[in-house]
Amino acid sequence: MSAFSVVAPVVKGKTDAWRVAIAEIRGARHSAYKESRAKLGITREHVSLQSTPMGDMVVVHMDASDQGVMGAMMTSTSAFDTWFRETVLIGTHGFDPKAPPPAPVEVLLDYKA
Repeated sequence: MSAFSVVAPVVKGKTDAWRVAIAEIRGARHSAYKESRAKLGITREHVSLQSTPMGDMVVVHMDASDQGVMGAMMTSTSAFDTWFRETVLIGTHGFDPKAPPPAPVEVLLDYKA
C-alpha cells in the first residue's frame, strides 16, 4: 500500500467548475466514484482546496495499491473515470492526457505520535 499526495493548481477561473464537479461526486455520481476508486485500488482519498496568492490549489492525499493510480485514471475507459478525467483533471486542472502523470509530492517530514 502506498500513501502519497499530489498538488494540482486549478486553472484560473475554473474553481467554480471544480466545486460543481466535487458536488456531483458527493451527490449523483457518488456510487460511481466509490466503484471507480475501488477498481483503481484507492482505499482513501482526501481532497482539499487551498486558495493561495498564486491561485487555487487542490491537495490530494491517497492511500492506494501503488502510485501508478494517476496514470490509470488517465487511461481508464469507464464512464465515471472518463467523466472525471475530462471534467476535473483536464477541464479544471489543465492536465495533458498525453503527458506523463504529475510526480507525487516529495515527503520530507512525516510525524506520527
